[in-house]
Amino acid sequence: MGRTQVTSAGALTQALASGAANIEVIGRLKGMPSVTLPPGTKLRGGELTFGAKGLRLTSDNTVQDTTITTSPHEVAIYNDTSVPDLGTLALANVTTTGQVYLAADNNVRAGRIEADGVHVTAADTRGRFHRPTGFGVEALQGAFTVWNRQADAAVRLTARLERISAGSAAEPVHGSGVFVGGHGDTAGKADGGTIDVELLSTVDVFSNGGIAPGTPDLISGGVFVISGANVAEVRNLGTTTTYGQNDMVLDNWGAVTAWNARGAVTSWGPSGIGFVNFGDIGVLTVDAPVETYGLGARGFNVYDGSLREAVFDSITTHGDGSVGVQVSRDLPALTIRGDLRTEGGMGESLVKGVLLPLSAIALSIKPGGRIGTASIGGNVRTEGAGVPAMELEGELDSITVGGKVTAAGDASDVVRAVPALAAAIAGLTMEGR
Repeated sequence: MGRTQVTSAGALTQALASGAANIEVIGRLKGMPSVTLPPGTKLRGGELTFGAKGLRLTSDNTVQDTTITTSPHEVAIYNDTSVPDLGTLALANVTTTGQVYLAADNNVRAGRIEADGVHVTAADTRGRFHRPTGFGVEALQGAFTVWNRQADAAVRLTARLERISAGSAAEPVHGSGVFVGGHGDTAGKADGGTIDVELLSTVDVFSNGGIAPGTPDLISGGVFVISGANVAEVRNLGTTTTYGQNDMVLDNWGAVTAWNARGAVTSWGPSGIGFVNFGDIGVLTVDAPVETYGLGARGFNVYDGSLREAVFDSITTHGDGSVGVQVSRDLPALTIRGDLRTEGGMGESLVKGVLLPLSAIALSIKPGGRIGTASIGGNVRTEGAGVPAMELEGELDSITVGGKVTAAGDASDVVRAVPALAAAIAGLTMEGR
């Protein structure tokens, strides 16, 4: 099939009207209203610049080697929700300014989304009305969002999403970074349409939710798997960094078989969390440091759902109230190859939609929580006054620490534990003041 080349906005409009199925854009096209690709139409090359909404897809469309630019608060790529089936919507080597938003809504009841090499340079989703709700909070949409919003559980999307990136250190996206989800109820549990994702891989993601300080019921995430998403594997190939209030770095409400983070996981804002799980994960592996800097910014939390095994390179927090590891559910196996360290004292942190005072304990097992086997290769250390290195109020079958367990702050217990755990911690090397 021949390719129709266009060099102006008028030529593009004419090509679409004439039924051209394979269009190549040469150069930069400016001054256009939103453009809709008819079913089956492929578009590649060039740069499309819009003043408001950008490129609308229908069904069986491919967009390749293209830059699409609009205002950061607009959608750069979105889909027509009047069609019943998206067919396969494919994005390859696409760069946008403005949100990528592909959703099953209104009439859409089926479809597949394939994305490989999509970079959102700038986006601002803070003004979006629709937000998933759960665990006492609402979550901001992402710069890159794929979402099955249908309440009917028979509506199913499939997807393979590779090498997705968002923002930069100089200009993080506002809202969440990468967001993939299905339909959930107000408690954050899947109760409708789903999306089955074979692979979600991200490169570098930089996001700042822009949430007002002290807000208790709104969060964002650097990479966010939402309720109703069933993901075979998440791979964070690059760094994931968040900067703002209530910005989780990696957050799961969905179901993930294997989550592998190979790049650094970093939070700079208050009440952020390096990795937080409210859904179901088989094995979590983070092969790079998890580090948080803000007030109440915790390292790793298991607050709900299930997680069979978690493996970390190291976890370090710097702020007051910034717990290193906190577990409120069953975690059969935890491995930290290096150190588990905190520097802060008492501070305020967001927990399930409520701001609570917390101490920056390195390892905290809450009542009702359990760790089966804990293995820490380096040191467990706290610096804050009155902050124990470990607070064990739940269950712990066994723990090994390659280095020392140290509470370096004034008037700090090294370990606070229920009597039943005396045998589990008896062999640890401990230091306190």
